[in-house]
Amino acid sequence: MVGSAARELLLVIAVAVVGVLLASAVAFAPWPVNPGRPAPSGLVDLHGPAPTGRLGSASG
Repeated sequence: MVGSAARELLLVIAVAVVGVLLASAVAFAPWPVNPGRPAPSGLVDLHGPAPTGRLGSASG
């Protein structure tokens, strides 16, 4: 009984590790580039706020 429980727990851990490895490979793999089109976005794309041209408080 203890052997089957340990084997099942090992199987669950192995499947979880494989899932994390596959997700990491997909997330950090290079994106394909299509000729004549802009480069695709990366994993994280940060942009600052657009300037408003007004001075004063943000509440209006």
